[in-house]
Amino acid sequence: MGRGSPIPPMLRQKIVEQYQKGVSQRKMAKSLKLSSSTVHNIIQRFRESGTISVRKGQGRKTILDAHDLRALRLHCITYRNATVMEITTWAQEYFQKTLSVNTIHRAIRRCRLKLYRSKKKPYLNMIQKRRRFLWAKAHLKWTVAKWKTVLWSDESKFEVLFGKPGCHVIRTKEDMARTTQVVISAQFRSLHL
Repeated sequence: MGRGSPIPPMLRQKIVEQYQKGVSQRKMAKSLKLSSSTVHNIIQRFRESGTISVRKGQGRKTILDAHDLRALRLHCITYRNATVMEITTWAQEYFQKTLSVNTIHRAIRRCRLKLYRSKKKPYLNMIQKRRRFLWAKAHLKWTVAKWKTVLWSDESKFEVLFGKPGCHVIRTKEDMARTTQVVISAQFRSLHL
């Protein structure tokens, strides 16, 4: 048969029943509102195999098999900040196959991975996190009047420079808040009073 959705099994059964009764293929095609070639193909398959089911394995085979997809997934997880173009060049060398960027992008999605934009925030080590926690704990009981004496960053001019704008990271939906998937940004302040 050609492209398109397969004929439902009930309709195939009707075609076979009418064929066994001796109805011509043209009359079957007209009564069931199908093309005569479709009716002919279903009857021919019934004569050859004895069944009306659709043959398995129809369609184009994928370039990357299950083993290749596992290797690609492992590479994407290891090198999360790599672009699709970089992954494509790696895959062409590793698999020894001609692969396009679109093929690799579809394969990444088949591996249940997606491209997400990295969160931009400065890298904090454990010492800095501890200091921030202690500072917050020390200022927990401050009054509103005391907080009004603080010069906030939005009240002064700050120049913030981030590295690699628009950087992507490859991850699953569940890996949302991992610290390894963050674009490390450098912040430079210039305070003007």
